[in-house]
Amino acid sequence: MTNSKLFLSLLLAGAVSTASAQSLKDAKAAMEVEQYGKAKDMLQKLVAKKAKDGENYFYLGQIYLINDKVDSAAIVFQQGLTNAPKEKLNNVGLGAVDLIKGNAAAGAQKIADATNGVGKKEYLNLYYAGRAYIDAPKPDYQKAVEYLTKAQELNKKDPLISVALGDAYAGLRENSQAYVHYRNALTINDKLLAPQIGQAIISRRAQAYDQVLEDLGLLATEHPDYGPIYREIAETYYLSSLKAPEDQYREINQKGVENYKKYLALTGDNSIDAKIRYADFLVYSASFDELKTVSQELASVPDVDPKVFRYLGYIAFTQDKDYAKAKENLTELFSKVDTSRLIGRDYLIAGMSEILAGDKAKGLEYLNTAITKQGEDDDFDAEIAETAFLKYQENEMEAAKELFKIPAANPKSNFYADANYYLGQLAYGVGSKLVAVPEGTERTPEEAAAKFNEAKPHLEEAIKALSIAANATEQRAKDMYQINALYYKGLSEMALDNILADPDNAKGIFVDTFKKLLTAISSSTKEDPNNTVYAADAHSYLGYYAYLKGDTATAKQHFTETLKIRPEDAFAKQMIEAL
Repeated sequence: MTNSKLFLSLLLAGAVSTASAQSLKDAKAAMEVEQYGKAKDMLQKLVAKKAKDGENYFYLGQIYLINDKVDSAAIVFQQGLTNAPKEKLNNVGLGAVDLIKGNAAAGAQKIADATNGVGKKEYLNLYYAGRAYIDAPKPDYQKAVEYLTKAQELNKKDPLISVALGDAYAGLRENSQAYVHYRNALTINDKLLAPQIGQAIISRRAQAYDQVLEDLGLLATEHPDYGPIYREIAETYYLSSLKAPEDQYREINQKGVENYKKYLALTGDNSIDAKIRYADFLVYSASFDELKTVSQELASVPDVDPKVFRYLGYIAFTQDKDYAKAKENLTELFSKVDTSRLIGRDYLIAGMSEILAGDKAKGLEYLNTAITKQGEDDDFDAEIAETAFLKYQENEMEAAKELFKIPAANPKSNFYADANYYLGQLAYGVGSKLVAVPEGTERTPEEAAAKFNEAKPHLEEAIKALSIAANATEQRAKDMYQINALYYKGLSEMALDNILADPDNAKGIFVDTFKKLLTAISSSTKEDPNNTVYAADAHSYLGYYAYLKGDTATAKQHFTETLKIRPEDAFAKQMIEAL
């Protein structure tokens, strides 16, 4: 071989080697199409090969953040700073870690330090600062706009800055501004898909899901091999299922699952991290049959992410109805992960599991935490009310009562009136049983007083809850609960007035309620056999109170009305004769 041929062969070999080498550019390209497993493998090799290149650490840390491994991300960012102190991107990464962990002040300081006085070549520090505020569990979209605007002043040719600005303005619900920035990104690079997806999902916040699905479907037709489109379709199906009729809920969710599977197939990511992200999607979309299969597979992996205990806990609660097992798994989750990795639904399921397994205090603590952590697409009150009603139907009254307390305490809940009605009924049931004297037995005055004192807080709780249900202004709730709530409120007030045990000292706190009940019944156009029972009872109770107070005419009038409704009423007949 001549020297020239040898040189040419070496040159070609070098070209091949260079082409096949994995660069940071290749890793970023893999991240752009959400091939995170592939990107992670590249970046780990780059970190090992180029230990002094701080950027490699930053992007590897980003992969860990995407996979919800916040502590691992922090370690990698810190290694980046140690090996390349001048690379401030890793300070931005550590700031993002603080934001995720809920330490906003520390995060803001680190990000400010990393972006202070940066030059044109460091505009990415500002870009990723903006993305950190967009992607934080509690986004600060206005702060994101500030950093991204500064980034754009330094580099007007990077379309990803415009995409991020579109995302930030979409978060602020300034849709026209969002659309402008997505359009600007396409002006810079008309082949970029991220801004087209951004434009398609702007309407998602307005719950125009059909339009979003149509637009994303068109994009998928034009770019069938671009995986992230199918993830967005899956997430849109999930969100639309929350507003769908109950008989369509599962069908819509199944479409979401199918599109997420297509997303995974196109990204080619079969890693454990990808399966965990898939399990997270199944959690949010309440696709528990599929979650059971995935979680059992993950549980067999050595040293798997402790989030597997989340999945096992959810399955034990929703599928197996094994509340003790759900409690056990979620307790394990809480003990093994940083609180920043816990989501509102973890506290929701843990809280209901604790109550149903017997620990009311711990359960209510978790449920109250869940309400504070729920996202804008969550409706935990609805899920708590649904479980409470299920327990009510299964005659597990104590558990139902504790669960109803959560939506009953939230005036903004769609189930405020419903929960208060059932809570009131259940509280009345407890209180009335305590004051009732079993047939064939007698109580001493001391025993009666003790039982009354025990019943009093339950009766007061019933009166408060039933009053809320009775005064509901929403027509649906008014139609469903007003008359029944007034009836049981009146009974609760009668029990609290102690009219049967101590008639001479009755104050008549129930009189106004039974009068309102009679008015409501006379105004009702709904045929309900209970209404005649309630009306007859109300007249009897009002008549008896009038009798106690010496108002014979009023008493006679009410008992006469009772007999019109219920001619064989023995008590009313007896009272008419006495009067």
